[in-house]
Parts: sequence; C-alpha cells; structure tokens
Amino acid sequence: MTNEPLASGLYIVATPIGNLGDITLRAIDILTRCDAVACEDTRVTAKLLRHLGLHKPLWRYDDHSSEEDRNRLLEAMRSRSVALVSDAGTPLISDPGYRLVRMARETGIPITSLPGPSAAIVAMTLSGLPNDRFLFAGFLPNKDKARADTLAELARIPATLIFYESAQRLVKTLDAIGEALPGREIAVARELTKLHEECRTGTPSALAAHYTSHPPKGEIVLMIAPPGEDAADENDIDALLLAAMQQDKPSQAAAQVAKATGHDRKALYARAMELKTQGQS
Repeated sequence: MTNEPLASGLYIVATPIGNLGDITLRAIDILTRCDAVACEDTRVTAKLLRHLGLHKPLWRYDDHSSEEDRNRLLEAMRSRSVALVSDAGTPLISDPGYRLVRMARETGIPITSLPGPSAAIVAMTLSGLPNDRFLFAGFLPNKDKARADTLAELARIPATLIFYESAQRLVKTLDAIGEALPGREIAVARELTKLHEECRTGTPSALAAHYTSHPPKGEIVLMIAPPGEDAADENDIDALLLAAMQQDKPSQAAAQVAKATGHDRKALYARAMELKTQGQS
C-alpha cells in the first residue's frame, strides 16, 4: 500500500458478501486512496467504510439513476478517482453499473477492476455440482409464465445453471423448477460466508418441502444440475416417467423427463407407452 493519490478514472471494487473479513488488501487500498465512492445504498457502504476506519464522499448510483447522474459521474472521473461498489459482492453481477462502465470505455476514461467476492462463485464451489461449465442467469422472472418459459429455454443447456433468488420467492421457484425440470438435482446456498451458512442439495420437491417448513432468510443462490449429468439408469427413467404420468399424459410426461434428463423425447414417449400398457395388464 502507498499514500500516493490514485490516477483519475473508474475503479470497480468487489466488497464482502457477508463476512467483512473477506475484503481484499487491494480493495482497502483503493477505497483508502480514492476521491469518492459510487454505491447502490449509501447506508450500506458507509457501514463498510466505518469498519475500515474510512470516510469518503458517497455518490448514489443504482438502477434508478438518471442519465444526468451518470454523466455527472463520468465527468468527475476525468479528473478524480471514483470507486464503484455494490451493496455486496462484485459490481455489475446482477447489479447496476454496466451502462456506466460502457460509457466510460466509450469516452476513454481509464477503468480498473479488482477481483473479489462473488456469491455465485462461492455457492458453486460449495454445491458439489459440475463446475466445468456453468451459466449465471441472474434472477428468474416474477410472473409464472415468464418463469416457466425461461426454465424451458435453459433446460437443455449442458451446464449447471446459477440463479439469484429471494427468500420470499424460493419455495414458489422450487415448485416451478419441479414442474419444468422434474428429478433434476438442485442446490440451495444461503447466508454465504456468515455464521449460519448452508448449502442444501436435493430434488426440487424435497427442497420445497424443507423450506416450506423452515422458511429461509437472507440472500439465496439457486443452482440446477445439467441435464443427464446424473446418468440416470433405466430404473431412474422409469420412476420419473411413472411419477410424471400420475398427473399428465404419456406425451407430456415424456416431454418433462426429456427436459430433466436430456434423453430423447421420442424414446421416452415410447417407454412411457410401454409402462402404461404394463400398468393396465
């Protein structure tokens, strides 16, 4: 660390997602030497700065900031060093800021990004789900049809899917995943880096039942295993088909299991018809 003033420009600074001890030495250095901090919530960032023994001008910048606010920030960066932080984690990851970075790049303002905490990455490492390929998809839509359409769109992607979710919506979202991707392995990570940190895995229905009787608190990362990753054997496939056919026609059951496992829909339909015939004989 040094006491020399920072060069003018934009500094993207990751902050702790829970445990304040996770802030990096480089983040402390930049926050110590910068001229001002742009943040989502001045109260949250003020708490972090007090923890670090710092006092800086705080400029609010969030999803509701106007173009005029953004232009004012950009103008300040031409002659001053401005750190951009989110309430927790790495800025721009499901947080406001990308327009500011885009415009800074377009106008030639120097940009520096500091690596640091990210809830999605912490959760992925805890989950035990395949991590050679993963897709971060932010928050699922609020409305039922839009959520179902999004899950259908992502169902066949050969990668672990990562979403952010609120505690209030978790059970409803798990129910929706159970309908769209029956049998797919799910991981729910919450209270990351805090005292009551947990990462629970299971089927959508089992997790929905657990969190119905144990309402969760805090921010949540929800992960869905890739299709076919569990290499389900014939007995597993039959069990999934039979469970789906308790409420749906064989064609619909085959479509659901195809989404969940990545198996061929036509082959699953043929097997569903065999199972239906066996059950009637």
